[in-house]
Amino acid sequence: MIQEIQDFNRQFVEKKGYERFATSKYPDKKIAIVTCMDTRLVELLPAALGIRNGDVKIIKNAGATITNPFDSTMRSLLIAVYELGVNEIMVIGHTGCGVQGMDANHMLELMKERGVSEEHITLMEHCGINLKEWLHGFEDTDYAVHETVDLISHHPLMPPEGINVQGYVMDTITGELRPL
Repeated sequence: MIQEIQDFNRQFVEKKGYERFATSKYPDKKIAIVTCMDTRLVELLPAALGIRNGDVKIIKNAGATITNPFDSTMRSLLIAVYELGVNEIMVIGHTGCGVQGMDANHMLELMKERGVSEEHITLMEHCGINLKEWLHGFEDTDYAVHETVDLISHHPLMPPEGINVQGYVMDTITGELRPL
């Protein structure tokens, strides 16, 4: 499958398919969106929000959540605010999220089945990483989005004023955006 993607890419470049996507690194709408990596949102989210290439910064991760105030999603938001001119942040969870109800013990078992040794798992825990907490999902999408909005809004490195942070849940079938 990767080879097919590479072949397509070569043709895309040869035919100059990139020309219609030309834009700058600065988001025209000055918005950053934190959303889930769910495959159902790849085309639905931009279409449902009327956004195009160059309009916004989109940061995707599992569950559209920030699990730690110093994780890569929070770092990306700080860069978007301070370096790229973002002044509004949307956190968009969605219905039927795979992270909802995710069980850390089950994931650890899957890791072992795929060849991750108990020694490596133990090493991570000795390094101070609570794998059961880190790999645990959430029970309620609304609450998870609310927690992420709260963490962003009250982050010590986020400007105390001038950044509008809002939370939403998108219906993965209709694209309806429900504010929280």
